[in-house]
Amino acid sequence: MPEPYIRIAVPADEERLAALDRATWSTLHAVSPPPEGPFFDERHLPEDYLVAVADGRVAGYVRIARPTPLASNAHVLQIQGLAVAEEARGRGLGRALIRGAVEEARGRGARRLSLRVLGHNAPARALYESEGFAVEGVQPEEFLLDGAYVDDVLMGRRV
Repeated sequence: MPEPYIRIAVPADEERLAALDRATWSTLHAVSPPPEGPFFDERHLPEDYLVAVADGRVAGYVRIARPTPLASNAHVLQIQGLAVAEEARGRGLGRALIRGAVEEARGRGARRLSLRVLGHNAPARALYESEGFAVEGVQPEEFLLDGAYVDDVLMGRRV
């Protein structure tokens, strides 16, 4: 397979994904640090993740899951996490993961794909907008991070 490439996660990816989560965590894009427990659990299954493989190893991931358990909301999937290893940035992995998420959502029968992004994360917002996501709502000053109030921005698109 040509690299980088996108695939569904497998249980053997757990250690690398947990390390990637810890290494990339920052208040630029997350409101709390990653949990100490296992990366995969009953709510975070391997099949919920697409991984980007570069140079023969997992270098990024995107998590796609249902935002609610409601049957009336089953046509919507949500991006609930995106990370790219520092050494792999600038190679298009984030964009490839977003495109992979859109394709995966379409393949799962979703009509919409949504996400939440912190208002101060301008690089992520620009990436999402360039891939067809539009701002659908803003919760002003929803989080207090590093002494500053930060908006929570809801974005979405049709798949």
